[in-house]
Amino acid sequence: MKKLINDVANVLTESLDGFVAAHSDIVSLGAEHKFVQRKVLKPGKVALLSGGGSGHEPLHAGFVGHGMLDAACPGQVFTSPTPDQMIAAAEAVDTGAGVLFIVKNYEGDLMNFEMAREMAGRNIETVITDDDVAVENSLYTTGRRGVAGTLVVEKVVGAAAEQGADLGFLKELGDKVNKATRSMGVALTSCTVPAAGKPTFDIGDTEMEMGVGIHGEPGRRRVTVRSADEIAEEMVAAIAGDLGRKGDALLFVNGFGGTPAMELYLMYHAAQKQLAKHGIRPVRSLVGDYVTSLDMAGCSITVTMIDDEIARGWDAPVHTPSLRWGM
Repeated sequence: MKKLINDVANVLTESLDGFVAAHSDIVSLGAEHKFVQRKVLKPGKVALLSGGGSGHEPLHAGFVGHGMLDAACPGQVFTSPTPDQMIAAAEAVDTGAGVLFIVKNYEGDLMNFEMAREMAGRNIETVITDDDVAVENSLYTTGRRGVAGTLVVEKVVGAAAEQGADLGFLKELGDKVNKATRSMGVALTSCTVPAAGKPTFDIGDTEMEMGVGIHGEPGRRRVTVRSADEIAEEMVAAIAGDLGRKGDALLFVNGFGGTPAMELYLMYHAAQKQLAKHGIRPVRSLVGDYVTSLDMAGCSITVTMIDDEIARGWDAPVHTPSLRWGM
């Protein structure tokens, strides 16, 4: 294993120290590295809080700031944060209008966020993301996995929160965006968790995993490597078939951490061509490494069907370490 680390035991804390130092104008670090929070809170605004296992950076801490999250709780690599992290974060960022948890559909995350909601003693609602169409159940889930579509929910709901929407409205909006969003991933290589020191799964030089999860969970099947157009055709067909809708959309091609931008843009082109066959028109776009799986080579495709409300939320100004426009 070749990684830029000092001690496996300190990977997360040292990474968080560097992250906050690099973006000290936007974020600050909670006590005991329990959470990252927006440096300047907006009084009277509903606080948005998310989190999950580390290794998916910049999700979630990279999206803390104006127009998105108020706090993010990082767990150990591929491990849910604990309820005490979430409670501490909620206490730090709740300015009186309540807190919205945005939670990816993984059993550990669901259990710990629900426990925190019950113990926090404050007004909290929850949006659960489950946009992955690859499989109905996986190693860590009952039901579909929450993957890159989580970013879309955080962005659109974050814009509405910034504009003063109340907690009930934000909960409904988050559920709406999640229902309009579908994703699917493909892996060309495994990722390597630092504490394990070896690839999470074995995959041959001529193989790829269709429908892989962001923790390296198995997908639909193992197949021989295909062309980008063939990969996009299968992924888009699954997404479009599940959406069952035509019209305007956001097309988000997300890298897993080990794929060059050149290839991600090539995949965007391939996905765009396939979406046209299903009557879906990408009128908004995002391409890059945003919801990663450490050093895995591969990508995911996310499609969100958009109306005027979702488009306004996506276009609204945002200023976070990893997503910025309109400011």
